Amino acid sequence: MTDRPKTLGELRASGYQSLPVKLEMRRNLLRKLQRGEPLFPGMVGYEETVVPQVQNAILSQHDMLFLGLRGQGKTRMLRMLTALLDDVLPIVEGSEIQDDPFAPLSKLARDRVAVQGDACPIAWVGREDRYHEKLATPDVTIADLIGEVDLVKHAEGRHLANEDVMHFGLIPRSHRGIFCMNELPDLSPKIQVGLFNVLEERDVQIRGFTVRLPLDVCMVFSANPEDYTNRGRIVTPLKDRIGSVVRTHYPLTRELGIQIVEENAWTERNDAPRVHVPRFIKEIVEEVSRLARVSPHVNSASGVSVRMSIANYENVVSQAERRTLLSKEPAAVARVSDLSALVASSRGKMELTMTEEPGQEDKLVTRMVDEAVKVVFDQYANPKAFRSVIEAFESGKTLELSEKLTAAELLERISSIRGFREQVDRLSKELAPELASGETSTGLSAAIAEFVLDGLHSHNRVNRKPKGPGTLYGQ
Repeated sequence: MTDRPKTLGELRASGYQSLPVKLEMRRNLLRKLQRGEPLFPGMVGYEETVVPQVQNAILSQHDMLFLGLRGQGKTRMLRMLTALLDDVLPIVEGSEIQDDPFAPLSKLARDRVAVQGDACPIAWVGREDRYHEKLATPDVTIADLIGEVDLVKHAEGRHLANEDVMHFGLIPRSHRGIFCMNELPDLSPKIQVGLFNVLEERDVQIRGFTVRLPLDVCMVFSANPEDYTNRGRIVTPLKDRIGSVVRTHYPLTRELGIQIVEENAWTERNDAPRVHVPRFIKEIVEEVSRLARVSPHVNSASGVSVRMSIANYENVVSQAERRTLLSKEPAAVARVSDLSALVASSRGKMELTMTEEPGQEDKLVTRMVDEAVKVVFDQYANPKAFRSVIEAFESGKTLELSEKLTAAELLERISSIRGFREQVDRLSKELAPELASGETSTGLSAAIAEFVLDGLHSHNRVNRKPKGPGTLYGQ
């Protein structure tokens, strides 16, 4: 910062040229494309769908609306657009609206440049300071967005007809930057109408003042689809003035969903033994969210956020962590029984179409967990392969398991069923070879045993019912 121009004269002598913000974003995007750099690093599953739409919009110098259900990363991507801004930007020192030293808009900046000339001091702002965001709520006013007469300044003796008495809103303060309005349909229609001039004419007026501020701002918005619950609508003339509408979506495959969960869930917990989560447990967790998105009992217009998968995965890890600490086992491996923790982390993340009676949501989550276990089980095994296990239960055998059992105790109980332990060990090497040896081998075998038993139950080959703090398998 010390070697940058400090006055208008030094800035002019440096050869600096001002660039409209959208041209600046276009230029920096072109450089990223030429170097092969990602536009949204860390965002998974949008490379062939959403990202090209955003790139085209920026290259076309469009304002953008990100339209999609909750939990699809809209706000996160909008905030990452700051990466397309220059590292720093020169402004007239003291300016509230980031005035361009070569073309000042506010009265304060105009006066400073006129009086001080080349000696006018210059300040530099970083790209993060050029992004402003507002959550749309019904109580948002034009004064919040555009500006208002500051009565304190008026009380200090300034005349109401003087520009000095104005207090600028968020949009003028985003001059030469990006302004984001989240959840646009929640904004009252009359306020949406007030955005017309900003989008079309790049002009704002405050309290009828004959003040024209030809703003240089990139306007971006996020919204859920218009039919989402009882929310408002985006008024048609406003939508017509938004250059590009970018549709977002949930992960197209289960593998992408798992990758997103792994990258975003809090699992690096250095204050407790590490929890090892077998691949099939991760697949079940993600499958629950995917089933919820197509369930007739869940409002599809509301959507089921990726945050549900993340919260569920974190709870599974916590349940396995807690169970292992209480049983004093040497290694923590997540089991199917740990999926009981999904009930708490799924509450409130779905809007039901059925009558929301007490416990109805919990029952739905439990059913979806069972269905997810069945879907994943069918990928790896066939119930017919466990004929000896089914016959054992048909002959009157029962098996009581609970989270209080250590992995060794659980395996000891299933060893009473002929050939079951050997099948479990074979499956362990097939499904999670990285955990099938060392201190995690026993925990993995216990997890596989529970997986098989619940898979057989999902195919109605084995009965399952709760018993005390555990589960009783039998016929």
